[in-house]
Amino acid sequence: MKIALASDHGGFELKEAIKKHLTEDRKIEVLDLGTDSTASVDYPVYGHKAAHAVADGEADLGIVCCGTGIGISMAANKVKGIRCALCTNEYMAEFTKRHNNANMLAFGGRTTTPDLANRMVDIWLDTEYEGGRHQRRVDQIEE
Repeated sequence: MKIALASDHGGFELKEAIKKHLTEDRKIEVLDLGTDSTASVDYPVYGHKAAHAVADGEADLGIVCCGTGIGISMAANKVKGIRCALCTNEYMAEFTKRHNNANMLAFGGRTTTPDLANRMVDIWLDTEYEGGRHQRRVDQIEE
């Protein structure tokens, strides 16, 4: 499995913490698409990079971070085939996979601690998509 990671300056430190957790604790390959510092950059650029990596099959899943997670999730969701969910708690992380089969997560570097973000990542990765009645709705999103 390979996970695309990207952030703007507001999410840089959280992205780095998630990257460390994925590579060291979970032994998952990471495709880091930037940014590489806290210097100001535009979040749509990085949201699009990660979303295209997932949509084009360069990565299996993606995680994006900005100050709140709102803007970068909106940018990622503009890419066809992406279902990026902004999560703020563990319940959301579970059900965005269980019911919506989200292929990307978004977090806010100014609103979410690294510990909480890593717990949500683990829950999302370990949860199975239920399919069934939920597939009709996922198909509607894709249309």
